[in-house]
Parts: sequence; structure tokens; C-alpha cells
Amino acid sequence: MSRRLRIALVEPYMGGSHAAWANGYRRASRHDVEVISHDARFWKWRMQGAHVTLAGAYLDHVRRGGRFDVVFASSMLNLAGFLGLVGDAASGTRRALYLHENQLTYPLSERDRPDETYAMVNWTATLAADLVVFNSHYHRDVFFAAAEKLLRRFPDHRHHHLVDGVRSRSEVLPVGVDLGRFVGVEPAPIVGPVILWNQRWEYDKGPDEFADAITRLAGRDLDFRVVMTGERFVGTPASFEELPGVLGERLAHAGWVEDGEYIGLVAAADIVVSTALQEYFGVAITEAIHAGAFPLLPRRLVYPERIPAEHHGHCLYDDGELTERLEWALANPGPRSAIAAELSAHMGGCDWSAVAPSYDERLEQLVAAEPQ
Repeated sequence: MSRRLRIALVEPYMGGSHAAWANGYRRASRHDVEVISHDARFWKWRMQGAHVTLAGAYLDHVRRGGRFDVVFASSMLNLAGFLGLVGDAASGTRRALYLHENQLTYPLSERDRPDETYAMVNWTATLAADLVVFNSHYHRDVFFAAAEKLLRRFPDHRHHHLVDGVRSRSEVLPVGVDLGRFVGVEPAPIVGPVILWNQRWEYDKGPDEFADAITRLAGRDLDFRVVMTGERFVGTPASFEELPGVLGERLAHAGWVEDGEYIGLVAAADIVVSTALQEYFGVAITEAIHAGAFPLLPRRLVYPERIPAEHHGHCLYDDGELTERLEWALANPGPRSAIAAELSAHMGGCDWSAVAPSYDERLEQLVAAEPQ
């Protein structure tokens, strides 16, 4: 397809990885991508109500610039409700859904109660889409397993006969990452091997598990520094509040920073650690590996898919092994650095320059195909 498409990228939660995905594709695409969004607050309200106000914004865009070829919605959007509200303004417009994460398999915190409202928003969005895109094979697999389990719980008309149809319309395309930010960066001036935690400071990223492993490591006669970055939305985990006293001068940084400083801290890292309880892709881990950090990641979730099989033995750990793996990495800088260099090159395939053409081509195919 030679002509430029007009794509409405609809993102109810324009922050963090969602904003990076939306802006990254908008900048890297060869098509005209218009982002229609709300700011990143009140995620439950965004999933329940943003489709109403975003439908109004979409209609304004259509009035000003004409019809779109594609609605490309994020996983936070009630796509079925949105399409109902925009009505004829989306007639003939193809509908694609990108699942960053999903509420069928997202782990609950201690403050949350099970609520199928948000899972059903995700499920009905997949029914409304011509194309359902997942950010990893792992994510696609766990979503459909959870969908079949969820739908069996309802009393009748359970939708279970629709699962295979959605599966047949689903594909995997990775998240694009702006890896060019890390090229030629001056690392932060930190003396000693640096262990990096660059995850959100929330329960689903396993902060207590990280704090426990680092506390154990601090009891051993080893030279290292710890850098902890990442967003926090509710507060500091209690286990993290104790780490300054445990680590002393070994704690080189703790807290969120702006992107310019973040890049320098990541560039200084020798080892990057995840203890996540949920991860469907791992943007922050991808950034750190590309910048040269050796990864230590759980042998579960998406990580076996993200790391080439020949490096699983060194880079993936089982429960209870993290402290020993950290000790090995600190004691063996040569092998650690050699593996890190190989993985850095491997992660280059996640840059938007490599990923955006795949998005463009797939959306072109969607527009050119006969409606189902």
C-alpha cells in the first residue's frame, strides 16, 4: 500500500509505558498517527468511563480532518463502548487493539478485591477488534487461558464459543522502545559494580523479594552499589524504606528521576534485576540490557521468551536463587560482561526503527483486506 494511512491511536492512560508506546509509534510510523488520549490518572475510571469522552474527541478529529483508516486502541480502552458511541464516524474504519497488559491475569494487591468489570472490558474489546495484538507470545497464551477460565464462571450464554475466533485474529508484535536514547551516553559517576532496579515501586514488581535478596547480599564481603529508580504511585514499599540503613554508602541512588538522569544511571549499571510478579514484555529491562547491563530475571513470566535460550542458565533464576546469582555475577566480571554484550546487540531489534515498520505493514494489510 503506497498511500499514507490516517490512524487514530486511542490511549485512555497517557503515561509511563503506554505514553512511550503511543508517542514512539507516532514518531516512527510512516503513516499519519494522531494520538487521542487522557492523562494517566485513575486507571479504573479510565477503563470504565474514558471511552465516552474519547469518543467525543474522536468525532472532533473526524469533523476537522475526515475519516480515519484505522482505530488503534490500547488495552485500557472499552473499545466496544467507544465504537458504539462514534457510530457511523467509524464506518469502514478498521479496528486494532494492542494489549500492553490485561486485567484477566493481572495480580491483585492486598488492597484490591476481585472485580470482573475490568476483565470484561478487555474481553469485549477483543470481540470488537478486527485485529488483536499482544506484546509477547507469553501474554497471548496466558490471556486466552484466563479468558476460557473466566467465561466458564458465568451462568449462561458464556461466550466461550467466541474464544477461538478472537484467537484467530490475534498476533504478536513487540513493544517498540526508544533505545537510541542510550547511544553515546555518559554513565553516572558511580564507583564499584552497580546493581540496578528500574521497575515501578509497586507490589506487582516484587519489591520485597528484591529487598530481601539485596539485604542478604549486603551481609557478604562483596563490593557493589545499588541504584533504584522507577515510578511510585502509592508510596514507598516498607522493605525499601529499610534499605538505606542496610546498605549505607552502597546505596548510590533511590528514587524516581527525570529521563536525562535516568539514562545516565542505567548506563552505569553492570547488573539489572527483576523480581516481578507480572511482566508481559519488560520495557525497562530491555532498556537496561541494551545499555550494557547483565540481566538476572525470574525463570517465569515473559523472561524465558525475552532472553535467548543459550543464556537462560546464567540469566534466569529460580525462586530462592537470586542472592547466589548476584554473587556469581559480581565475582565473574569477564563472563558477565561477555554475555551482556551479546544481549545488548540482541535487544537492538526492539528499537522503534525496527518495530514500527512491522506495525505499519500489518495495519496496511488490515486496511487492504476484505472485511470479515
